[in-house]
Amino acid sequence: MENKEYILQNRLNTSKESTLFYKVFGLVVAGMMIDASDVYMSSAVNADIIAQHFATLNQGSIFLSAGFLGLFIGSIAAGFIGDLWGRKKAYQLNLLLFGIFTFIGAFSPSIYFLIFFRFIAACGLGAEIVTGYSLINEFAPVKTRGRWSGATAVIANLGAPLALLLATYFIPRYSWRSMFLFIGTAALILWVIRRHFPESPRWLISKGKYTEAEKIISVLELNGSYSDTSDHNAYQMQQSKNPNLKRGLFIATVAVSAVMISQYTFTSWAPTLLIEKGINIVHSLGYSMIMMTGAPVGALIGALLVDWIGRKKTIIPTFVISAILGLIYTQQTNPITIIAIGFLLTITFYILMASVVGVYVSELFVTDFRFRGAGTANGIAKLLTVLTPYFATWAIQEFSADLIFYLIAIIMLIAAIVVLLFGPETKQQEIR
Repeated sequence: MENKEYILQNRLNTSKESTLFYKVFGLVVAGMMIDASDVYMSSAVNADIIAQHFATLNQGSIFLSAGFLGLFIGSIAAGFIGDLWGRKKAYQLNLLLFGIFTFIGAFSPSIYFLIFFRFIAACGLGAEIVTGYSLINEFAPVKTRGRWSGATAVIANLGAPLALLLATYFIPRYSWRSMFLFIGTAALILWVIRRHFPESPRWLISKGKYTEAEKIISVLELNGSYSDTSDHNAYQMQQSKNPNLKRGLFIATVAVSAVMISQYTFTSWAPTLLIEKGINIVHSLGYSMIMMTGAPVGALIGALLVDWIGRKKTIIPTFVISAILGLIYTQQTNPITIIAIGFLLTITFYILMASVVGVYVSELFVTDFRFRGAGTANGIAKLLTVLTPYFATWAIQEFSADLIFYLIAIIMLIAAIVVLLFGPETKQQEIR
């Protein structure tokens, strides 16, 4: 049986990209685009519900926190469901839950209803980022795994500027409710399209379901296989070296938390912070949209760098650069420099999203624990983001928004040190 498992793993590792793989890739990135657009939708909505006095600043913080709390619960649940009962089950109902409750949220009669609907919807969406990146890692050939994971981040994060573009047009004309209608409908349409998503052959192999796995692998191999020579000798050397579970979980949790807290805090509060500086809602959303065009740019850079220079050489310097740019951003008062530095900061955040969340985290775990490992790391990160809106509110009211960026800088530097000291290099290593 071990020989059978090895043969199937090797076939899967070396199979060239096929129609089935492209289908998996397309369905994953579509869901990830909705995930990426959601945080920007909520930040734009938060700015408007406060500006329109539908909610106070404190209630806006609760609205954002409800979303992050839901993402935490969804991430943890998806991890256990995906590892124990299959990737497909973890991937079936999350968009249905998100789509329905996001759509209903458009008709909220008060902020308290909106907070509740937002929480339930986010529980569904919390599974998306865990399952999406992990599935690409499990379906992609080892030789091009980093490239495809990075490409997922690039395309998915087009949802960031797209969501702000839509918000800039729809919110001033049709109110924040229009965004809930649009995003909710898009999620329900995608749910219908991806009902027949294939099970991960790596998961099937790990559960001893070789016949089912071989059927899927045979379809994945229709375009042939990559050469099983020089590169694969390196893979065979790595085969006996399973990742250290505790170390992997520690590194993943610290790195993902740093990325999520920093990126979500900046993007969630950017429109509101601009309004606090006296910039009106239309200009605030417009400036934020321009800054967020750095998201796909950064994700593309991250996708190229992880396979070119390696995971650690991409991640560590970017953490440091992000910390420096965050401190520079606090000193800006001119709209042009705010946009320019914000654009660069967004690029670095999304280099990290592509390299850390998109590629590195899934490579730190074996198949049996991959969803739980990634889900736990993402879940803890999102639980910590539950607290950041309250910190941001306190900083704005009692001190200055600058304090938010001092926190971001500290977190980024800590993460850089952890990856430097404890993180393994996983470039083109076989995953089991």
